[in-house]
Amino acid sequence: MTAILNSNNNTTLTQQWHALDIIWKGGQEQVKQGLPHHQLSPVWQILLLGDGSLTRHFQLLTTENTEIDLIDMSLIDRNGDGAPAQIENVLEPRFRRQVWLRTASGQRLAYATSWWNANHIDKYLQNRSLPIWESLSQLNTELYRDIQEIYHGNSSALEEAFGEKGPFWGRHYLFWHNRKPLTLIYEVFSPYLRKYLGPIS
Repeated sequence: MTAILNSNNNTTLTQQWHALDIIWKGGQEQVKQGLPHHQLSPVWQILLLGDGSLTRHFQLLTTENTEIDLIDMSLIDRNGDGAPAQIENVLEPRFRRQVWLRTASGQRLAYATSWWNANHIDKYLQNRSLPIWESLSQLNTELYRDIQEIYHGNSSALEEAFGEKGPFWGRHYLFWHNRKPLTLIYEVFSPYLRKYLGPIS
């Protein structure tokens, strides 16, 4: 997916974020009820549909600290950036942040894009090198993870980055704080997690 952005020096550039080419997607009914086990195993559903900290889950699975590689942090144009519709809950001006979530030893486990109101970036992401949950936890920020949709789809860019064949499972959700939407997050999981979670379906 390609979007036209405004960079920090106000020049226009083309920047890509890795949205899946969707084979199947599920909405609120699937999020609440879960999926048939032949479609996605129960253990994978706990990861995909759970409302706990992904950073913490990865740490428990791998016994390594979860770290990030910051790919991009850009002020985006008003065109919506090709983001899910819930981006309208994030006030303008908006920043988009892209990261790889990985183990301390370097194994990529997930890709994440998040959209923030520019006025919240410095307050809630004081250390840009930390995963979001760790940054917010250090501030004792109370959050509610509101999963909106789940996806099954392909991405050649993610195949290359993960070193794994698709299709991939992903989701997007809103983080709410003080009854207001704080950020919109889109995540895609690497099939490498089979090592810890077992077969996907």
